[in-house]
Amino acid sequence: MSFLSKIGYLGLGVALVGGVAQTALYNVDGGHRAVIFDRFRGVQDIVSGEGTHFLIPWVQKPIIFDIRSRPRSVPVVTGSKDLQNVNVTLRILFRPKADALPNIYTNVGLDYDERILPSITNEVLKAVVAQFDASEMITQREIVSHRVSEELTERAATFGLILDDISLTHLTFGREFTQAVEMKQAEMMRQAAVITAEGDSEGAKLLALAFREAGEGLVELRKLEAAEDIAYQLSGSRNITYLPSGQQTLLSLPQ
Repeated sequence: MSFLSKIGYLGLGVALVGGVAQTALYNVDGGHRAVIFDRFRGVQDIVSGEGTHFLIPWVQKPIIFDIRSRPRSVPVVTGSKDLQNVNVTLRILFRPKADALPNIYTNVGLDYDERILPSITNEVLKAVVAQFDASEMITQREIVSHRVSEELTERAATFGLILDDISLTHLTFGREFTQAVEMKQAEMMRQAAVITAEGDSEGAKLLALAFREAGEGLVELRKLEAAEDIAYQLSGSRNITYLPSGQQTLLSLPQ
């Protein structure tokens, strides 16, 4: 066998070994975890962390999960305690538990967020919103949001999910309730305008009565107050260095 033939066989062997080695390695990026599916034993309970790992080619296959927090908005239409339609949208920041990934993949699959979050969000919101009237949903919004957060977090934990944040971002009601609220606001504005007009009328009557009873004394008092205010403003001017004593000069100003 010639030397060149030996080199060729050696190169082929190295390439073959390299190809096998490459198929026996897999990488897990940062913020991810891997679950191993074995053709003979099924999904393994071991969860692989970040880095490079070995597997048995053809027999085993890595299933990569993203375990970083991700946002999702879930809209729900439900009913309040007083039978008003309520449109609610929750913004959920979620991530899977690393040690629960084998169970999640076995029972739900890679699209676990599509299957789990809308279902449990709809269930929890319907149960919580039904405990409040439509008006209470507005005045006690923080209490409603806190109760939804507690119950939804507990419910998600049973599926191996962690909810880092839950926000009630959208809250509207049916057309009938909205029209009733607008009519009530218009009525309150009308009553406020009536009360203001009545107050202005009563004030004018009291002022006229005061003029009638006090006569010129009230007019003189207003003149003294005006003179005092003018003197105070003139005293702060740099161009004024002297004011005559008494207030007769100011009182003789034309009315």
